[in-house]
Amino acid sequence: MARYGQKARRKVKRAMHKRKRGTLKSGRSGRRVKSRKQAIAIGLSEARRAGGKVPKRRRRKSSRRKK
Repeated sequence: MARYGQKARRKVKRAMHKRKRGTLKSGRSGRRVKSRKQAIAIGLSEARRAGGKVPKRRRRKSSRRKK
């Protein structure tokens, strides 16, 4: 079964296209996005907001060091 829906594919495709043209901006800062991974992340988060079928974000495990 597919992990990602049609909407996710469209949003990521659009984000990648914008990145290649140099018009993709990130968050509040509005900086130009150059990274391919960041462009994909922006596309997926937009798809999530639009209600598309996208897996939940992976949370980083907080590692605690023993003293």
